[in-house]
Amino acid sequence: MKRLTDALLPAGVMVALLLAWEVLVRVAEIPHYTLPAPSLVLQTLWANAASLAGSWWFTLKITFGALALAVAGGVLVASVFALSRPLERAFLPVAVMLQVTPVVAVAPLILIYVESTTAALLLCTWITAFFPILSNTVLGLRAAEPGHRDLFRLYRATPWQRLRLLLVPTALPYFAAGLKISGGLSLIGAVTAEMVAGAAGRETGLASRILEASFRTETPKMFAALVLLVLTGVAIFWLFDRLSHALLGRWHPTGSPN
Repeated sequence: MKRLTDALLPAGVMVALLLAWEVLVRVAEIPHYTLPAPSLVLQTLWANAASLAGSWWFTLKITFGALALAVAGGVLVASVFALSRPLERAFLPVAVMLQVTPVVAVAPLILIYVESTTAALLLCTWITAFFPILSNTVLGLRAAEPGHRDLFRLYRATPWQRLRLLLVPTALPYFAAGLKISGGLSLIGAVTAEMVAGAAGRETGLASRILEASFRTETPKMFAALVLLVLTGVAIFWLFDRLSHALLGRWHPTGSPN
């Protein structure tokens, strides 16, 4: 019963807000080019489903492609950092520079130097998603209890046994937290990069659809594309939250349902 209430409460709040939005637009007679009603946004979404679906799929490919590269690179570099303090001290500032540099500032340069627009978008998105995976995994690999480390050393465990039985389980909750952060950031990075790239290239994402609609003052279409982006972001968070629960639910407090 509690789970049903927890699920219905946010849904009820969302429906109430949409109804209030619909009533406000109709009562105040707000023009659709200023603020379209939710019903008009849904009609526009349905009418432009074919073109928006193609753009949505392109944005999704950029998002998950860059996220996969960020996970592979972040885990690999984190493992190297965890094994070597000198390497971490030498190269961590480079990773921090990538994190603190706004992608909207470096995207025009990347688009100049990288010939393929898709590759440039992947690189821009990867920059935003890489650091949370790296920093959280490094933190997790170093979070093993000293007593447990001494125990493995006492029993002369091999490096592979220490990695498999001690370091990886310790780092997994931290990695899952970083993955949830990077999942949302990768979508933000993809949209930001597409905004900078504009409509260049043969394939374009939802950000390009929003820009095109803004040039033509098609406000309902802008909202329709925005709805797709919001739903995608929520779905990505839900996906990685469920993954975290599946990996950690039986043995770690962070994987337990709220």
